[in-house]
Amino acid sequence: MTQGSSDLPYRPLVFAHRGSSAEVAEHTLGAYLHAIEEGVDGVECDVRLTRDRHLVCVHDGRLDRTSDGTGRVSTRTLAELDALDFGSWHPGSGGRLGTFSPARVLTLDRLLRTVLDAGRPLKLLIETKHPNRYGGAVELALVNMLRRYGLDRPRLDSPIQVTVMSFSVLAVRRMRNFLPQVPAAMLLEVVPPGLRTGRLPFGSAIGGPGMRLVRHHPELVDRLHRNGYQVFVWTVNEPDDLDRVLAGRVEGIITDRPGYVLDELRRLGLRDD
Repeated sequence: MTQGSSDLPYRPLVFAHRGSSAEVAEHTLGAYLHAIEEGVDGVECDVRLTRDRHLVCVHDGRLDRTSDGTGRVSTRTLAELDALDFGSWHPGSGGRLGTFSPARVLTLDRLLRTVLDAGRPLKLLIETKHPNRYGGAVELALVNMLRRYGLDRPRLDSPIQVTVMSFSVLAVRRMRNFLPQVPAAMLLEVVPPGLRTGRLPFGSAIGGPGMRLVRHHPELVDRLHRNGYQVFVWTVNEPDDLDRVLAGRVEGIITDRPGYVLDELRRLGLRDD
């Protein structure tokens, strides 16, 4: 539904970007458990394939930034990744949140089970990372896993709703072909040429511009809305940025600081939970 065509009160969805990643190391189980505890509407993750073709939640192609390992994720087996510490690098690994450290690599399978065990409705945004060593195999692996969990099509009786995302046009088209009923978001770092005519690439139901892009092109959100797309903006962490996306009445706010965003929405009367 196009933004503004409903008489329902405005209530943007809040998604935890890589979990509650400002407070707990990104893509760790602790980051997602903390986000769920904070009351998010959904969580976001990135997925890559290991050498033995397991889907793991890791943003970077290399291990150096977010673990005590080195080298590429795609050249390691799941067992090799599981021997690494993915939590101690983060300031939140101490104190109360230290119960989540050392943190092992998080598989998508484990994240799906965690979300399903939450006992309440949650949305899950899954980004396939490109370029990667295995090309479209990452989408095929994702399709197979979603089918295994019965999440390959929206169901009214399911508390979990999945949206797939990518910066890759080909990846979005693949997912549209594999799972036509699952919403797909086209992530944007620059304004694509087609959007000047008002259209995202085929298969896109949602526009996913980055916050920097929204700052530099303030008309972009309205343009996406006028053409029938929902808008999920990443990564909204600062007060001015939150004010900007709320003024644009975006449908989804993807943030490293979900607790802060939820508190602000309550203060503004946009949440009553």
